[in-house]
Order: sequence, then C-alpha cells, then structure tokens
Amino acid sequence: MGRALSELMRYGLPLTSGALFPLGLAPFDIWIAISASSGLLLLTLHLFQSRSSFLTGWLYGAGLFLTGASWVYVSIKVYGHAPAPLAALLTAVFCLGQATLFGVLSSYYTRWLKPEDGSVSVWGFTGLWVLFEWLRSWLLTGFPWLYGGYAALDTSMAGWAPLIGVFGLSFWLVALGTTGIALALSKQRAPLALQLTVIAIVGVTGEWLGRWSWTQPVGEPLAVALYQPNIPLQQKWDRRYRRQILARYEEATDPLYASHDVVLWPESALPALRSQVADYLGEAASQARRHDTALITGIAVRGDQGLHNSIVSMGHGDGIHHKQKLVPFGEYVPLEHWLRGLIAFFDLPMSSFTKSNREYSQLSAGATRVAPFICYEVVYPDFVTDGAKGSNWLVTVSNDSWFGDSIGPLQHLQMARFGALATARPMLRGTNNGVSAIIDHKGQLIQTSPQFVETTLRGELQPRAGSTPIMITGSWPALLLAAFVVMGALWRHTKSRQVTV
Repeated sequence: MGRALSELMRYGLPLTSGALFPLGLAPFDIWIAISASSGLLLLTLHLFQSRSSFLTGWLYGAGLFLTGASWVYVSIKVYGHAPAPLAALLTAVFCLGQATLFGVLSSYYTRWLKPEDGSVSVWGFTGLWVLFEWLRSWLLTGFPWLYGGYAALDTSMAGWAPLIGVFGLSFWLVALGTTGIALALSKQRAPLALQLTVIAIVGVTGEWLGRWSWTQPVGEPLAVALYQPNIPLQQKWDRRYRRQILARYEEATDPLYASHDVVLWPESALPALRSQVADYLGEAASQARRHDTALITGIAVRGDQGLHNSIVSMGHGDGIHHKQKLVPFGEYVPLEHWLRGLIAFFDLPMSSFTKSNREYSQLSAGATRVAPFICYEVVYPDFVTDGAKGSNWLVTVSNDSWFGDSIGPLQHLQMARFGALATARPMLRGTNNGVSAIIDHKGQLIQTSPQFVETTLRGELQPRAGSTPIMITGSWPALLLAAFVVMGALWRHTKSRQVTV
C-alpha cells in the first residue's frame, strides 16, 4: 500500500501541480497558484531525488499545457472539422511536445544545480525557469503563452511591469513559491525566512511604483468606436455571404464617422483580399476622410512575397503593417506537403499567409502614431515593447472565434492588457466576437464588449508619449539576472561535488 501511494505521488503530484498553474492566469486570476505550482514542482524533484527527473518535469508540463492550452482542441475539432479522436491526438501531440521543455528543465536542475547536501537551490531553479520561458518565446517560431508573470497584472506587483516585464515578474512569483518550499524543507530557516521577507517587500513596493507616470498625455482624447461583427467562421470565407457581410460593415460603420476620430474593424474583417474589395474600401476611406476619421482594419493583402495578414489605416490615417509572427497550423502549415488536405483546418484561405520580411511598420491616425499588432503578435513581450517605441497608442486586432468559449480568448486579452501596462500606452483591441476592449495605459479595462454578440464599443482614448524602462532595455535585465543566478548555482554545485570527491 505504501509503495503504491508513493508511486501515485511520484506521477500524480507533478501532473496535478502543472494543472494548478493555469489557475493563476485569466480567467481564474488566482495569482498565488503560479507560486504554489512552481514550488510544488521543485518539491517533487526533491522528494524523489534524481529518479526520472525528466519524467517528473514532463508530467508537470503535460498537466500545465493540457489544461492551459486546451483551447487548441476547439479550433481543430469545431472549426477544422476534424474527427474528435484526431483533434484530441493533435492537441495532445502539441501539448506533450511543449511539455518536454519542462522535462529538460527538471533534468538540468537535478543534474547540474541541485546542491549535493540535499538542500534547495532556490535561485538556480528560479533562474532556470525564467530562461526556459524565454526559450519558449522563440524556439520553433515560439509559443509565448502561459507565462507566470501575467498573473501579477491585477496585483500590487503590476507596478514593476514597466521596469522588468513579464519575465521579471515570473522570476518574482516563482522565487516566492520556491523559497516557501525551501523554508519548509530546510533545517536552517532563518536565512530563508529573511529571504522570503525581502521577496514580499519587493512585491509590496510595486504598489508605489504603480503610481509613477512613465508616459505623459499628449493632445486631446480621441473618440473611438470598435465594431464587433460576430460573424460565424462558417460564413466568413463562404462567397455566398460576402455581399451580406460587406453590407453589415457599411450599415454599422457609416453612422460612426461623424462623431468619432477612430473606427476600428477586427482582424481579416472583410471576407476577401484587399484587391478584391478595393472599390468598397475606397468608398469607406472617402467617407472617413470627409469626417476626419481614421478607419483601421485587418485585411488580407496579396503582395510580392505572397499572401499577408495585414492591418491598414485609411481615411484620416495612413500606413500598413504585415504580420510578422504567424501562428503555426493557423496561418501557415509546417510540412505543408504532407499535412495540407489532411483536415479542412489546413485548407482554409488564412492558412497560407506569408511572414513579412519588411521592418515593423507603424500606422497613423490623425496626428497620432499607432503601434499595430495582429492577434498572436501581441503575446511576444519584446516584439510589443520594441514596436511601441515612438507611438502614442497601441492597437491589436484579432479573431478569437477559433477558440469558441474556451479560456483561450480571455488569456489572450490578459496578455494584451499586459502589453499596454508594460509600455504605459492605451490600447484598442478589436475582435470578431469578443472580447473587444478599450484599455488604459495602466492595463486596466475601461470598456469591454460581451462575447458572441454583434455590437459597437464606443469610448475615449488618451494618446501618450514617452518610454518605459522595459521599452529601452527589453527583457535583457531579467534574463541576465536569471543567467547570473543559474551560473552561481552551477558554480556552487560544481564546488560541492569537488569537496565531496
């Protein structure tokens, strides 16, 4: 019985601990779950010593991604029309593949950072965690999702976001959890208690930092309107509905020009290429120009390099940005020769987009500069802080219809809010079926639309100028700190082994 219970804990504890992690993020927002989850992984690695540390970490990652990224199944099954077993298999392959990174993290910690005396390397584990989060931002095009630091968005720690970004906040939250575990395991508790106290004090100071204004208002507030059409994906690219969809946009938007400075449509708003609706867009731009209104919309564009997912500003605005961060299996198909035609999901028009090789382009809206981000782009921390330079406000367009009523769209909204907070700039978020939002420079929701309804969101946006520290340094301070503590733990581990030998 005792052996069976031990084996159950050995495999069940890391799996359950990983599944706990997403509770710290939207829509649950129990921020302490991030600290508890990461701390429990460290505890498991110490309870079972070096036995199967890769498996321990992999099980933890499996629990984390199978719960936190479960929305992948919705897009493949519901909108890709894949049989349920195939959709489940593809989702599992994706999530379990991501989980291998936690297996590598755990193996490296156990082999190279764990002290020989059986104590806990709090900083070594924490630094390694942050470096692996960063690794996920670019490895195999990147999956910058489910970062622990986002949990701090609505806490006193949020004030640190413009200085240390999401990776710095991940460092703090994981250090809180791992120090708590170390305190419970250690016989010499006084140093760790002091360490935990310092970590807590750092968290509290975020409340004071949150009152600091990194950017300043510039010009008058803009009257903005965001049209959320709530068009079913089954109709979006069906030619039979094109005329009806264009009429809906015209009917909803024409009354807005006279009383708004900016009108926003969502990602790939119109069910056609820009060249196929040139006359329609020309008339809309003329209407907007007559009223000194900028019309900003997502639109598919055929260029010299191929098909682009783009966003353009027209009327009393100008500029075009082609998406640079494409979604694998959503906007392009890796191993296309073998996979295209396997399920309908890989044959949709938007699954053949081409990454732009142009430099990042900002838009203009009246006298203001706008930093645009299309859907997935807004979840790349450094891409957002770098793209925001010189802008007065941010705009992101998305079509989260792919993920239905899962937690995916709410996680996406949380990450967009963090981008506004980190850059100290307001943001407009226009979506097809929600959540559309007006977000202030503190990352707070000023107005939001309900999901799955057709509606127009109206409000004001105050342009701002200036830079936050994270816009100047990027994530490097947090990453260098993580690397420094990992090297320190490695040196300590190597030295202790030499002494033992």
